[in-house]
Amino acid sequence: MFEAAEVGNRIDKADYKAEAAKLRPELLEVQRQLATSDLAVIVIVGGVEGAGKEETVNLLMDWMDARGIEVHAMWGTTDEERDRPRMWRFWRVIPPKGKIGVLFGSWYTDPIVQRTFRQMDEAAFDLEMHRIVQFERMLENENVLLVKFWMHLAKDVQKKHLKKLRKNPDTAWRVTDVTLDFFRKYDRFRSVSEEALRRTSTGFSPWHVIEAADDRYRSVAVTSTLLKTIRKGLDDAARAAAERKKRLKPDLPRPKEHNLIRHLDMTKSLTEKQYDERMEKNQGRLNLLTRRLHDAGRSLLLVFEGPDAAGKGGSIRKLTSAMDARIYQVISVAAPTDEERAHPYLWRFWRYIPMKGRVTIFDRSWYGRVLVERVEGFATKDEWGRAYAEINAFEEQLHGSGIIVVKFWIAITAQEQLQRFKSRKTTPYKQYKLTEEDWRNRAKWNAYEAVACDMIERTSSSIAPWVLVEGNNKYWTRNRVIEATCEQLEHALGDGAKPKKKKSSKK
Repeated sequence: MFEAAEVGNRIDKADYKAEAAKLRPELLEVQRQLATSDLAVIVIVGGVEGAGKEETVNLLMDWMDARGIEVHAMWGTTDEERDRPRMWRFWRVIPPKGKIGVLFGSWYTDPIVQRTFRQMDEAAFDLEMHRIVQFERMLENENVLLVKFWMHLAKDVQKKHLKKLRKNPDTAWRVTDVTLDFFRKYDRFRSVSEEALRRTSTGFSPWHVIEAADDRYRSVAVTSTLLKTIRKGLDDAARAAAERKKRLKPDLPRPKEHNLIRHLDMTKSLTEKQYDERMEKNQGRLNLLTRRLHDAGRSLLLVFEGPDAAGKGGSIRKLTSAMDARIYQVISVAAPTDEERAHPYLWRFWRYIPMKGRVTIFDRSWYGRVLVERVEGFATKDEWGRAYAEINAFEEQLHGSGIIVVKFWIAITAQEQLQRFKSRKTTPYKQYKLTEEDWRNRAKWNAYEAVACDMIERTSSSIAPWVLVEGNNKYWTRNRVIEATCEQLEHALGDGAKPKKKKSSKK
């Protein structure tokens, strides 16, 4: 792959000026078109040390309108980033539609560096490459155009270049100990990088290997490739948007006669006395368990889904009343804002991933894509169909970073929901909870039950299980939710979750 970038291409000064005079206005024009489109662009600038990566980023900022570009140097990690999944920091910098994000360093950096310095074995590296391809496929599906550049220098050329930089007092600062350390491992770095590029250069997100020995050639190659790729991306996005409108339609499946929701025993209940006794015990148990999250280097993420008026809010309030208010956050998910619609679907949920020692509770969640968006026709069949795999991959990353994921589906019968709607309608302090949308959703009860069964069957796993809770009796529901949360915490934290018994000394 890299041999083709070592042929010694050069551009003389006059030709470079002519190319620059042509490319600069064309780049500004395509950027103007991008600003009003449904497309976002991420430019990844990677490559060997001393190959002009900094100069390339500066050139883009000079030739294009800086107001539409954000540059992110993704080197090192902060404490805030280390306390979250590896990809969290990259999700934060995904540009909105109409904008360009330039990543100086990317999700490729850590795997390549760690594999080069033998801090990552082959199996782990393979897994990272697989996850990267999944991630980039998701970005492509969400109208994010990836343009990936790898600046390459042959070993002898890099050696001469670094020597020249070190000799000049004005540029010697660019050659750091890290730079020299990478040069000493040039052969291994090249081998690992070539494998990474080979594994992740796909039809929807190819790598562009740029010969970087000649500055002028490098500049023209990068800018002309970027121009061509964005133009094509804009054309593809326009066609896709027109096609998407044709494919948007509600999906109203009928539930199977025998399904996991209808198998729930909706007669389960507790008396007020039983509830009070169990709740006091379980809340104390939860309080101790959540206090141990920090020392264990773990965090907790709870998801609540279910029909309107099923009791999600009441269950959440019982959970939070048992926890230290400084460690939890409740996220109530409604229709996406303009800012959220301008980003990939999962972006707004990645924003709230908890740090170690913290708890995040989602009152409705990313499952809206395979529930309400499917039934109401807000997502195409392709969009909600691929969402199952995207969600499973998302939750796998959460689990891999030490986050304990527990998902609750609170079920009620249609008759019980109707009674609660009527109660809300006649009770002044509950009237705000009942909307016209609730009644519309109720009219599609069977469709929502069917898609909920699909969702549970396709996204419940040992690392992120769905807990189905009978919701007709509020005492039973609230106690079962807090009890199941404690069980999952104890299972995940192991022996460290159990308070140590004090040794008694007999006199």
